[in-house]
Amino acid sequence: MELHYVVPSEAEGQRLGLFLRTCGVTAGLIKSVKHTGQGFFADGQALHTDQKVHAGQCITFALPPEPATSVIPQPIPLSIVYEDEFAAVLDKPAGLAVHPTLNYPDHTLANGWIYYLQSQGKNGVFRPVNRIDKNTSGLVLCAQNAFAAPLLAGQAKKCYLAIVQGSLPLGPGRVEAPIGRRGDSIIGRCVTPEGKYSLTEYTVLAASAEHSLVACIPRTGRTHQIRVHMAYIGHPLAGDTLYGGNIRRIGRHALHCAVLHFVHPVTRKPIRVSCPMPSDMEGLAQANYLLDGWSLDQF
Repeated sequence: MELHYVVPSEAEGQRLGLFLRTCGVTAGLIKSVKHTGQGFFADGQALHTDQKVHAGQCITFALPPEPATSVIPQPIPLSIVYEDEFAAVLDKPAGLAVHPTLNYPDHTLANGWIYYLQSQGKNGVFRPVNRIDKNTSGLVLCAQNAFAAPLLAGQAKKCYLAIVQGSLPLGPGRVEAPIGRRGDSIIGRCVTPEGKYSLTEYTVLAASAEHSLVACIPRTGRTHQIRVHMAYIGHPLAGDTLYGGNIRRIGRHALHCAVLHFVHPVTRKPIRVSCPMPSDMEGLAQANYLLDGWSLDQF
């Protein structure tokens, strides 16, 4: 893939390296293009990073070859909600880990993505920008190459749908409480004064006597943040046995990343992607009359 940048008048006389950095190209990528790629060009002529650029020039360079990956390709079905040369958004089902770990060495979203790339004759690595728990469903943003990865990093703004136990009043709310490790569990978290600052904003979309449907926006990115905060206010997620929920109506914690916002790394235009609740959460919501009278368009 080749990238193109036209030098504006305000960049007249800048050194190429500085100009590229102002365009969002990382120092690491510049070094990689110099040493393992084909170098940089101005109007077709080779240009070193310490040389000056001039207004109107077209600076081009090809991305270096993708590194090898240790992830084994496996034919795992993927739901691709958005894809272009720089970014992709996948709708991950519950029960599928995002990437290999000691507990889940294969059959992950990463394995399926590498298989998908190779089936198209492409080389690549799996670069998730945001990660969600194995039993959380929904949207995962991925960078398609080394150029897009740092520009997308930390950018994903997410809205989750959660079905919590108990009836909450309709409308907005927030939980601002520090989250830290829980002493009785390796993976568990809890609200504790020794924890890190954590903020979850939420809107109760619908409620019945037994359950409420809540749109949650985590303003900080703590482990299990929504699950911990909802349990802290007395409304654990349905199915979330780690934090006081029960599995009578659903076999996993009822949490789904439904809306994702990011800024495109090249066009700089905002992009919004959404996906519906999976069937297990939809069934629980329907049984509690939680599907009417609301829309995610505001998120």
